[in-house]
Amino acid sequence: MKKWIAWLCSLLLLLPLAACNNGADEGKKPLKTVRLAEVTRSIFYAPQYVALAKGFFKEEGLDVELTTTWGGDKTMTTLLSGGADIALVGSETSIYVYAQGTDDPVINFAQLTQTDGTFLVSREKIDHFTWEMLKGSTFLGQRKGGMPQMVGEFVLKKHGIDPHQDLKLIQNVDFANIANAFASGTGDFVQLFEPTASLFEQEGKGYIVASFGMESGRVPYTSYMAKRSYMNENKDVIEKFTRAIYKAQQWVESHSAAEIAKAIQPYFKDTDSAIIEKVVERYKSQGTYATDPILDEEEWNNLQTIMGEAGELPKRIDLNTLVDSSFAKNAMNK
Repeated sequence: MKKWIAWLCSLLLLLPLAACNNGADEGKKPLKTVRLAEVTRSIFYAPQYVALAKGFFKEEGLDVELTTTWGGDKTMTTLLSGGADIALVGSETSIYVYAQGTDDPVINFAQLTQTDGTFLVSREKIDHFTWEMLKGSTFLGQRKGGMPQMVGEFVLKKHGIDPHQDLKLIQNVDFANIANAFASGTGDFVQLFEPTASLFEQEGKGYIVASFGMESGRVPYTSYMAKRSYMNENKDVIEKFTRAIYKAQQWVESHSAAEIAKAIQPYFKDTDSAIIEKVVERYKSQGTYATDPILDEEEWNNLQTIMGEAGELPKRIDLNTLVDSSFAKNAMNK
C-alpha cells in the first residue's frame, strides 16, 4: 500500500511538469516545409548552402528540403508539375516557359549569382593569352540553348570571333560528359565550371586562361523562382525564404573564403577543402555572388541581349512581367 501511495505522489508531482512541457511544445510553431529544386550541386551557389548550414531558413520558420534535379529542363519540369515549390535555375528558363504560353508563369523573386560561372580552360599552358588564339582551334563548348553556351558565344563575338566560322565548335556533348571528353583529348579549349576547372589545373589536365563571367558582365545567371500561383498563396513563405537568402549573401560578403569553405564543406564531401576555398575565392574576387537578392533591369536586359545574340530569345519581355523584386526589397528593409 505504501508503495502505491508513493507512486501516486510521484505521479502527481510529475503531472504539472508534463503539462508545462506540453505547453512549451504547443507554443512552438512547427516549421513550414519548402521543397527547393536546384539545377545542379555547385560551389557556384555557396550562399544557398550557407543559408542551410547556418540555420538561416530555420530562423525564419522554414524547413527547406533540397533536391538536385540536374539540368534546367528537368528543374523547370519539376517546378511546373508541382514536384517543387521553389527552383534555383537560370532566369532564361522563365522566359522560355512564358514564351510558350501559360496562365501561371514562373516568376523570378531573388537572385543568387550575378555573373557567369564558367572559365576558359586551355589544354596547353599559355603565359600570355589572347582571345585571338582561339581562331582555328577546336572549342568544346556547352549545351546549345543553355546560359553557359549563350554567354560563351557572346564573349567570343565580343572579341571578334565568329563561333561558327573562326573555330571548330563542338556542342553535342552532354553537360555531365564535357570534362571527361576534354580529358580524353577532345578539343584545344573547353568551357568549364568550377571546381572542375581548378581540379584540371591541379592535375595538369588543363589551364584556366580566362573567365567568361568577367567578360560577359552582370546577368541574373541563377535565380530563385516559383509559379505565380504559389507566390500569391504563400507570400509569407517567399518573403521568409528571401530574407534567409539575403542573410546568407551578407554573411558570404563579410567572411573569408576559408570560413565559407568550412561552412559549405558538408555539401561537397568528395571535394577537398582547399579546392573549395580556392573556388570560393575565385568567385568572390570576380563578384559572382550577388550581395543582395534584387534582380535589376540592367541585368535583365543584358540577359536578353545575350540570348538574342545566340538566337535563343523567343521575344523580348519586360522586367516586371517575370520579375518581382518586392520580396527582396522587403527582406532588405527588415
